[in-house]
Amino acid sequence: MKRTELLFIPSPGIGHLVSMLEFAKRLIQYDDRLFITILSMKFPNHDAYINSLVPSLSQSRVKLAHLPQVDPPPPKLLNSPESYIYVYVESLVPHVRDALKHIVPSHSNSETTHSQGCFVMVLDFFCMPMMDVANELGLPSYMFMPSNIGFLSSMLYLATRHDQISSELKESNPNEYSLKGFHNPVPWSALPQAYFCKDGGYSACVKMAQRFRETKGIIVNSFEGLEAHGATSFNDGETPPIYMVGPVVNFKGQPHSSTDHVQNNRIFKWLDEQPQSSVVFLCFGSVGTFDASQLREIASGLECSGHRFLWCIRVQQPTIIDEILPEGFLERIGSKGMICNEWTPQVEVLAHNAVGGFVSHCGWNSILESLWYGVPIVTWPVYAEQQLNAFQMVREFDLAIELRLDYRNRGHNQLVTAEEIGNAIKKLMEGDHNVVMRKKVKEMSDIARKSVEKGGFSFDAIRKFIDNIIGSN
Repeated sequence: MKRTELLFIPSPGIGHLVSMLEFAKRLIQYDDRLFITILSMKFPNHDAYINSLVPSLSQSRVKLAHLPQVDPPPPKLLNSPESYIYVYVESLVPHVRDALKHIVPSHSNSETTHSQGCFVMVLDFFCMPMMDVANELGLPSYMFMPSNIGFLSSMLYLATRHDQISSELKESNPNEYSLKGFHNPVPWSALPQAYFCKDGGYSACVKMAQRFRETKGIIVNSFEGLEAHGATSFNDGETPPIYMVGPVVNFKGQPHSSTDHVQNNRIFKWLDEQPQSSVVFLCFGSVGTFDASQLREIASGLECSGHRFLWCIRVQQPTIIDEILPEGFLERIGSKGMICNEWTPQVEVLAHNAVGGFVSHCGWNSILESLWYGVPIVTWPVYAEQQLNAFQMVREFDLAIELRLDYRNRGHNQLVTAEEIGNAIKKLMEGDHNVVMRKKVKEMSDIARKSVEKGGFSFDAIRKFIDNIIGSN
């Protein structure tokens, strides 16, 4: 039996790490010829998740290889998270080269390589610099895109545009962008902030995107039932094969260093006491924070809506939550709402039948989780590509309620008012619109689940990917 070893290199972002490792676990369930080595980077908040995997991986054909700790990039690069991560990844290229020399037999020794099977590199899109190592070793490279076809399209557009206009996009541009895979023109405000960033964000995105088409294939965590038009638009003879393998979701949820088991028990005890589909869940991702004035608007909006809620609060500065909420708010809501600090077991909450709506930052993992469980979303994007995700969910798919599509948490001083928040929640939870939206989301949930079953589009896409990597080696 010919052995094929996949060398996975996830990027530092926790959302990237989770979906890529879940994909790795799914692959080995498909084919006994596959073995996977994950080259893990040392990065804050990774250890809890990585350590949680060790027991399950020890009995599987997936193993971990830890890359050495490196000095972080200069703090000034934090003005652009994309640039910071890209520079960090570049600094690890020599260590990846050293690690692979101990894993991959010399390509000059064809007899040894044949006896040990073949090797394939699978890279997160932030890890495009690692392609140089793959090329040196004569290994094929595939890219894993933890986001969707829409974001992939925007990155490829950026690379093409750069050949003609080698400068950042401009905010407040009255022109809209025609992107492959979109039915509607895309306004500048729906594009990632990095595309406008002069502090390295634009440059980092262009460098990554310019190498996408050098790969042997692009694996996307989305599914054809959601983005069918997007997938077919790239049958252009220029783009490598696209494998839509989603939804790839971690159903056990992500362990976190701040997990409070007492709080978790309190959350689910409270949810168990609520009527079906009556609770609005508010959660804004691993780094989504608001200042005190915005938190007060959210609290007032929730109170105005009159609906039950579970609200995960992260604040920009350490503080006592009670002190920044409106006076008397906690007493007035009583048992009708629950507030939890810092971390909530999001997947398990969305799976609970008491949850009827989700005010979300529109991170792609969160969108897939909400679709899987049939929970309608109110869009409140915060960072990264979330504005584009929100635009797709509202304008392209008609699967979400718009609160904001263009909110950004860096340097824009926007305030979403209590009235806006309350009205969006009422629209989500009440009336005829609620019934129509809930039906559409439930239908998409069924499509998502069928796509990963035997004979589904995503199931077949994984099979094609496996046949391709084994057949071409």
